[in-house]
Amino acid sequence: MPTLRHVCLLLWCLALGFSPSAMAAGIVVIGHSDVPKMDAHTITKLYTGRFVAVAGIPIIPVATRPGTPERMQFLQQFLQQDEDKYTAYWTVRRYIGKGIPPTTLGSTAEVLRFVQSTPGAIGYVFEHDAPAGIRIVARQAGL
Repeated sequence: MPTLRHVCLLLWCLALGFSPSAMAAGIVVIGHSDVPKMDAHTITKLYTGRFVAVAGIPIIPVATRPGTPERMQFLQQFLQQDEDKYTAYWTVRRYIGKGIPPTTLGSTAEVLRFVQSTPGAIGYVFEHDAPAGIRIVARQAGL
């Protein structure tokens, strides 16, 4: 029998836009047709500004806005961080002159459009949101 705590947690998650199906879906990193396949370690390096190119191709990572289910799951699966740690990381990197965080886009549709139309671009989406034919460059191991 669900406790009041479980019910409150479920209502809170629904209010923030989480759904059990979204949280069960895996995140994939998609890329423009010129971007090679990568491992999770390379994705981590790109989204933390430590790599800027792969196989000689300049990479342009984009992200969804803070608080979205996609971003939260991406940060957890690929970077093993939460939003606060990721934001703090980039605050320090900018302060010491070591780069700027990935450009933030407003929706999955914007990420898809940008990645498909921009050479070198990568972004992350739920796998079920990736249209047929789009290049999937990385999946988290075990998914």
